[in-house]
Amino acid sequence: MTLPHSVRLVEVGPRDGLQNEKQPISVADKVRLTDDLSAAGLSYIEVGSFVSPKWVPQMAGSAEVFAGIKRKPGITYAALAPNLKGFEAALEAKVEEVAVFAAASEAFSQKNINCSIAESLQRFVPLLEAAKAANVRVRGYVSCVLGCPYDGDVAPEQVASVARELYAMGCYEVSLGDTIGTGTAGKTRAMIEVVGRDIPRDRLAGHFHDTYGQALANIYASLLEGVSVFDSSVAGLGGCPYAKGATGNVASEDVLYLMQGLGIETGVDMDKLIAAGQRICAVLGKTNGSRVARARLSQ
Repeated sequence: MTLPHSVRLVEVGPRDGLQNEKQPISVADKVRLTDDLSAAGLSYIEVGSFVSPKWVPQMAGSAEVFAGIKRKPGITYAALAPNLKGFEAALEAKVEEVAVFAAASEAFSQKNINCSIAESLQRFVPLLEAAKAANVRVRGYVSCVLGCPYDGDVAPEQVASVARELYAMGCYEVSLGDTIGTGTAGKTRAMIEVVGRDIPRDRLAGHFHDTYGQALANIYASLLEGVSVFDSSVAGLGGCPYAKGATGNVASEDVLYLMQGLGIETGVDMDKLIAAGQRICAVLGKTNGSRVARARLSQ
């Protein structure tokens, strides 16, 4: 399999990264993080989430964040919108693209959004219709594609079934998420092989958490399977409020280093990316979760 000439990095730090933090984070700090990531050359940034602050308190103020950021041409500033109400709020905030979430595991779907997989998909129908009418693209996420904290192993066919539904509904791209980070390169390739029978591989993305230290191996395995879009989080921020023990997303800096080593274009500046990660880690009072950033900063 020949490797792609370029990949698109989807930066999820401002949303997936910050949603799991314990302390409140100011709108100004969220705006600064997004602007820093824009300056680093990332072409796609998931800025916030239009969910009830009761469920995800850190995502309160997403409309203000969208109002405060300096939007650069050529960059997509996206948000998570779990339902029609969330989509309407996103539209009001001039969000250019939204994402919807389904799980490949029944137990995770119940714990995360209090409904079955089938019910969650039904909720997206009016949202996708409204998005089409408003000319807003929708990206689909499938979580727990390589394992679930409640159900254990998840069959690739189950992942394919959910991904197929999202794609058929109108999601232009489906991001396959190893939410608890238990996946391995072999399982990743086997899963993409099954999902790729129904959905073109240039419409798939990988979203790997690094709980077991396998995220970069899984990304390389995905590259070999023809996937060329990867979600990552600056400084390895994140986790999942509904998956106990899941660590952060794979660090954007570490993915960038992998791509640079393979001669794959990303358009992202490493020094600016590391600076963005350091700045938000200082705000959060935590150590940078990127090994590349830590190594570079100690030199």
